Amino acid sequence: MNYADAISLGREAVFVALVTAAPVLLLSMVVGLIVSLFQSVTQIQEPTLAFIPKIVISALAILFFGPFMLAMLTDFTSRVFSGLPNFVR
Repeated sequence: MNYADAISLGREAVFVALVTAAPVLLLSMVVGLIVSLFQSVTQIQEPTLAFIPKIVISALAILFFGPFMLAMLTDFTSRVFSGLPNFVR
């Protein structure tokens, strides 16, 4: 394994991690923004009001996007394991 292969594998791993985590993070961020705007407009300063909707949306996003995330991670892992003999040489 030369440096180019290691850098390519690392770059692909970071890309897969970003694409896998993006749906949950983006939905949580949008819900957090909406709840923060609601809190500032109504002047309600309840900490659980910001926490509970983000947890619920994150759980729903994982349920909805779970098969996609699992497929991405499984595909990446199988490609790494199938290319393992090339990396060890």
